[in-house]
Amino acid sequence: MQRPAAADLAAARAVLDRLGVTPTDLLNEQRTPSGHVPTFAEFVPVVANAVSDGTRRLYGIYWARVLTVWGTRTLDEPTATEIAALVESTKSQAIVRRNSRGGRSAGEHMVAALRCLYKFAAADEHIAIGRNPALLVPKPRRIPSTRRGLPNARVEEVAEVASTTGNDPALDALLVRLHLETACRTGAALALRPCDIDAEQCLILLQEKGGVFRWQPASPTLIAHLIDHGLVRGSVDPQGPLLRYRDGRPLTKRRYDGLWARVRREHAWAARQLVSTHWLRHTTLTFVERRFGLAVAQAYAGHSPANNSATTTTTYIRANETEVATALSALTGETHPLAIAA
Repeated sequence: MQRPAAADLAAARAVLDRLGVTPTDLLNEQRTPSGHVPTFAEFVPVVANAVSDGTRRLYGIYWARVLTVWGTRTLDEPTATEIAALVESTKSQAIVRRNSRGGRSAGEHMVAALRCLYKFAAADEHIAIGRNPALLVPKPRRIPSTRRGLPNARVEEVAEVASTTGNDPALDALLVRLHLETACRTGAALALRPCDIDAEQCLILLQEKGGVFRWQPASPTLIAHLIDHGLVRGSVDPQGPLLRYRDGRPLTKRRYDGLWARVRREHAWAARQLVSTHWLRHTTLTFVERRFGLAVAQAYAGHSPANNSATTTTTYIRANETEVATALSALTGETHPLAIAA
């Protein structure tokens, strides 16, 4: 038998990677499931207890829909065609908002939720490995986001609303600065703890999605404000939440909802485009990429080169903490202990 060409092998590996299938899976593909095949009603709670809180929150509403439609059916009953029909039904019934995009996100999450279920089913040998019908249904194609970086004038308008309106402008101004400096996500800000601040090196330990921890440079001014905020508002537990309301309660996402509602009331452009916290992340990373290049922007964002398909070169040109700190200094106009001296 003629050995496959190198290009053919590379193409096969790419397809397997995209499907989440390993060579071992292919060798075991013919292994048949043994014993009782559970129903969705029996298996969904098992998987829900096996995944992280974030995954459970994300997929929970889709698993609930699966239970409504297929609760009494066994895992090996639905076909790929039936799954595709369920995805289309989920898309059509998605809540319509101003920023809705035809239910694409709901459809994508339904496919992902089912793939998660079937992955555990295969691992537990309830279905044969390689007989996962959810893998045969493509996720709805993502369309480009409408978010973008804000010009300086718009950023100043956001900062002005945050620092002059509402019942706690000091807190809102701190949030805006935190997200502009670090380009962190909302979840990372809410998870911030007093023990995550390295005042000596001006670093913040961010807990990002996917359970990723990373040290992010921050300006001396932001570090000082965060420490002061914790002391004034009772963040005495080093492992407890740092950001708090005036009465000492830990901050929740509702604070962000109120902040952006005020920004949109004050500025029509923000209401039309549904500007949110993630726009600040776009703003900072756009600045860093334009001034310091893709590798530094990638490190600043906390993106893994292994998960970036833009270019294979990013695997070899990873930026370090010093380069990120240097970009931060250019952004804030403050010196940083880890930055390269100008």
